[in-house]
Amino acid sequence: MSIQIEHLTERRPRVSADELLSAFRPSERFGEVSFDTYRPDPQQPSQAEAVRELRRFADSVNRSTGSGGGFFSKLFGGGPKDDVRTGIYLDGGFGVGKTHLLASLWHAVPGPKAFGTFVEYTNLVGALTFRKAVDALSTYNLVCIDEFELDDPGDTVLMSRLMRELADSGVRIAATSNTLPGSLGEGRFAAQDFQREIQVLSDQFEVLRIDGEDFRHRGLPQAPAPLSDDELDRAVEEHFSGRVVAADRFADLVEHLSTVHPSRYRKLLEGIDAVVWQDVHTIEQQAVALRFVVLADRLYDKNLPIIASGRPFDEVFTEEMMAGGYQKKYFRAVSRLTALAREGILGDVSAV
Repeated sequence: MSIQIEHLTERRPRVSADELLSAFRPSERFGEVSFDTYRPDPQQPSQAEAVRELRRFADSVNRSTGSGGGFFSKLFGGGPKDDVRTGIYLDGGFGVGKTHLLASLWHAVPGPKAFGTFVEYTNLVGALTFRKAVDALSTYNLVCIDEFELDDPGDTVLMSRLMRELADSGVRIAATSNTLPGSLGEGRFAAQDFQREIQVLSDQFEVLRIDGEDFRHRGLPQAPAPLSDDELDRAVEEHFSGRVVAADRFADLVEHLSTVHPSRYRKLLEGIDAVVWQDVHTIEQQAVALRFVVLADRLYDKNLPIIASGRPFDEVFTEEMMAGGYQKKYFRAVSRLTALAREGILGDVSAV
């Protein structure tokens, strides 16, 4: 079967406000998860406890749906004294199932509702303006924020303000975040940092600590070596027959990303089955690298296998970036790109 070749560099997606908001749902890999499909580790009782508390939180949201009133009326008026708090925060390391649980909560609550990463919400504000984003989301029953990040003070203040205004409108909020790879000895992403940074909302969040083995300690195999250009052509024919493949020179792609708002990256990948990059190189500029991280997240969301020539993905960011203030973003991107490259070359989905 023939391969249909597309070029991301030739795509300039346009996305309406309604389309942006409709995309705030779990990605394909979490499209059908539930609390019942989560498998708590019997050696980690906090995982089963998290499921119980999230079910309780979902029941609380369901009870309040359609009850009217703003944040303070819902918090102090009429409800049972032992009712759960307005927000819930899942605190734990990589690979313990927090996104699975957050998506399960989203599936368990009636709409309107939103599910997206921290970066996707900041991009939404950038695309719509802050006030229009608040006006749209304030009509929702639940807003889920995956991978809450504290590495950019401006974005953290923005999200704190957004969450405060949504809570004042009666919206329930759930969030997760991850441990920095360099902080594993400390055990977790610091819940106290999250509570401090979200300011006046901090005492309205119930913090659930989820313990478990970090996937970075599980001995995942390294990414396959990049291919030569000749090998690249043969691999595309071998692995992607009958599929729609986005093939681009890496340098052209990262330059093109500067012309597309990150809120449109999901649309940029629409209809693509696999990705091929020629001559991957180390990205030297931070702004370019951060845009590429967003693309890596969207590729991972859609589970798009990658075949590439040039540098291996653990060299796509500079050493300074990997050790700097945005290191969590870069470690996550390298891990995800590595998993997608393994699937592209080896057909190995175990790490994805």
